[in-house]
Amino acid sequence: MNLKELLNGIEFIEIKGNDNIEVAELSFDSRTTGKNNLFFAVHGEKTDGHNFIDSAIDNGAVAIVCEQFPETLNTKICYVRVKSAGQAMGKIASIFYGEPSKKLKLVGITGTNGKTTTATLLYRLFKSLGYKAGLLSTIAIYVDDERLETSHTTPDAITINSLLKKMLDAGCDYCFMEVSSHSIVQGRVAGLHFRGGIFSNITHDHLDYHKTFDEYIKAKKTFFDTLPPEAFALINIDDRNAGVMVQNTRASVHRYALSSPADFMCRIVEHTFEGMNLNIDGTEVWLQFVGKFNASNLLSVYAAANLLGKEKNEILTLLSLMRPVSGRFESLLLNTGVMAIIDYAHTPDALKNVLDAINEVRNDGGNLITVVGCGGNRDKTKRPEMARIGLENSDKLILTSDNPRYEKPETIIEDMKAGLTSMQLSKTLCITNRREAIKTALMLAGKGDIVLIAGKGHENYQDVEGVKHHFDDREVVQEFNSAC
Repeated sequence: MNLKELLNGIEFIEIKGNDNIEVAELSFDSRTTGKNNLFFAVHGEKTDGHNFIDSAIDNGAVAIVCEQFPETLNTKICYVRVKSAGQAMGKIASIFYGEPSKKLKLVGITGTNGKTTTATLLYRLFKSLGYKAGLLSTIAIYVDDERLETSHTTPDAITINSLLKKMLDAGCDYCFMEVSSHSIVQGRVAGLHFRGGIFSNITHDHLDYHKTFDEYIKAKKTFFDTLPPEAFALINIDDRNAGVMVQNTRASVHRYALSSPADFMCRIVEHTFEGMNLNIDGTEVWLQFVGKFNASNLLSVYAAANLLGKEKNEILTLLSLMRPVSGRFESLLLNTGVMAIIDYAHTPDALKNVLDAINEVRNDGGNLITVVGCGGNRDKTKRPEMARIGLENSDKLILTSDNPRYEKPETIIEDMKAGLTSMQLSKTLCITNRREAIKTALMLAGKGDIVLIAGKGHENYQDVEGVKHHFDDREVVQEFNSAC
């Protein structure tokens, strides 16, 4: 594609060199840059793409999008200076792949918790309705029925647009995607045309990246600020920050809630470990999910499908047949009579939601043991709070390793212990080895007790010193159960 066409409508500061050239591919990693590529010098969290411009040229790049020109310019190369290389990459990638998001009904889900469940259930629902659909989520990427692995909540802009093009070529009508705060700030969703945006909630998370809660809110709000007038903005007004999200949106605003008057409402009639009886907009339906947080997620799925023109009873009928998403309140009754629950909860609010759900339905006689850790090289301020919430809502707490990354697990556990009083510490065990921590919890539990294993959910690895080692909480539970 001609570079001039790619730059059409893109705000740039200055061009040096000939822009009337053909571009074969886009890249932002000099190692994968090839002949006739357009290279984006993006500022990353750990590296700066400007340091690799010469490498990209050596590997075949014919044009560079950057925020500062190099000191020495190659006369055979076209340099385009922009305010944000990340934002420019999103917009140019959309043009390069033929603006596929405009030809799909693309719905983005953002919020601290609930993104994966909401996106995945919407994908499953529309597949059940007979549509071809795509999914971009933390757990997996689907191009209709084809499953692809994923390593980020929201992929890079080039990957997103290439996947949307692939979905379009496969005949997909819809795509449902998680939209993380990182991706919004870094421009990964720039240039995408959304048919709808959903806000689930916003709580304490990612302050290692955003630094302040206000900046975190601002990142989420930016997503709704950029929605087009023909889109819908669906917000959970049970969250006190929901109104802020749509202050400047051009989209039509719709509200859903469990506890407040809204366009779409839901009430929990009955709940057990097998599921909930919900009253959704005046109709009662039994759903195989547990907890108030899941009732909110299901209501958002129902509301979004309704806004996309689907009929109420058909939506509710299909939702009643669905099972929870992998690693989200996944339960297993062991041979010992112990109920093991595996959940991805890795923020204070998510952990509190899961513990509340368990405590709402558990028998008074049974004990609750919680196994939880915190990730390394992430927001440290939530560590004491995670421990405090874990113990205040459980009978016993076991602190362990999560994904320590480049930190010592013992240091992370010490940070968590800082949230506990000396009396609370007497009810707490610290077992660094996650496998041993899970097995210890299951051995301590008796018939009728519940063990919550929180933090990793669907993940099948532990990240230690930059290396991902195979580890699956579910496998550890199943090993224990087989040995009983």
